[in-house]
Amino acid sequence: MSAVGVALLGAGNVGGGVIAALGAGGSRYTATVGRPLELRHVLVRDSARARPGIGAAAVTTDIATVLGDPAVAVVVEVMGGEEPARDYIARALAARRHVVTANKEVMAKHGASLLALAEQHGVSLRYEAAVGGGIPIISPLSRDLLANELTAITAIINGTTNYMLTGMARDGVDYAQALAEAQRLGYAEPDPSADVEGIDAAYKLAILCGLAFHVAVAPEDVARSGITRLGARDFRYARELGYAIKLLASGRVVDGGLVASVQPTFVALDEPLARVDGVLNAVQIEGDLVDRVLFEGSGAGPGPTASAVLADVLDIARDIVVGRPPGAAVTPRPVAVHAPGAARARYYLRLTVVDRPRVLARISGVLGDHEISIASVIQAETDEHARTAELVITTHQAPGSAIAAALEVIRVLDVVVEVGNVLPMVGGARA
Repeated sequence: MSAVGVALLGAGNVGGGVIAALGAGGSRYTATVGRPLELRHVLVRDSARARPGIGAAAVTTDIATVLGDPAVAVVVEVMGGEEPARDYIARALAARRHVVTANKEVMAKHGASLLALAEQHGVSLRYEAAVGGGIPIISPLSRDLLANELTAITAIINGTTNYMLTGMARDGVDYAQALAEAQRLGYAEPDPSADVEGIDAAYKLAILCGLAFHVAVAPEDVARSGITRLGARDFRYARELGYAIKLLASGRVVDGGLVASVQPTFVALDEPLARVDGVLNAVQIEGDLVDRVLFEGSGAGPGPTASAVLADVLDIARDIVVGRPPGAAVTPRPVAVHAPGAARARYYLRLTVVDRPRVLARISGVLGDHEISIASVIQAETDEHARTAELVITTHQAPGSAIAAALEVIRVLDVVVEVGNVLPMVGGARA
């Protein structure tokens, strides 16, 4: 029984998880595929480093060695980063090797061209592990939900920030403390900017929008703001109002175009996404036939990512064994990407103002001039020495563009000391 040859590009945490899973599940995978899987090569940067579970003969630093082996049918890329991963994926596809990747950055920036290259050469490019770790979401979007006209994606797709926000809400700690704890536990990198500034989530959202709406979405099309400006007071007000704060990645069809954003959002506590805590991820899809469907699970780590990678490997291997050709890729269409202001939402506004009469009347007057209706007002934390007060205003539904225009006026009012956080709200009272 001839084996299906597999090569692994990268042997870090995820690569190590794939190697361990291949060793532990060997006989089971053979039964699933009909042939054994054989790990023939592992591409690494430093071949002198000891790597448990990998035979020395399999280790190489040369991509030509990998692609020069005719027994390699599937190349698994788990190196991370844009280059040389993109180049290696392209070379593997051109050499008529099937490719499985966990690389969100490469797929967000170059997915369309790489999928076209795979189709040109009659091979598969699979990337379930690029979004959501162990959550099966790429396959359902590619197949199971095709009968639906999908209209919205709302997701929590960065475990680091979700862990931090959960801690800030539960323990009342500030951003710096939450980050330090996430770094201590290994959830956040020494440079956490890709996570806390929403860059990682924007890559993943671009991939999801492309699949769900069959459109070409670049990461730079995603409006993005991170969690660094959130403070303990925002979480206190969220609790008082009946909300959690989550970093939501959202893609929505609006007026024939797409609004895509990653931003901290107030999520009503009766919404399923409000209860997704810790390092868990979740993706909520809305369609005309299924209404809402939620996928939830562990979004990162060697185990969940290896699960998604090997699911793709096994699927390709079964196709090889039975002689089934790869399916045709869906060609994405151009789409107008609207600014977030095109969408309507309720908003939370936190302002520091001068503590004197008629301040609220002036601010509400500006909101009224922009046809924004106030839903509630909280006045708190009056500073008698500075003669300032904090106002928290929630609005009824309004276009984001109207909120932005009103804030331009409010910022320059002589009674406004500072405009703090301004966050959209999901769920709860609607008007």
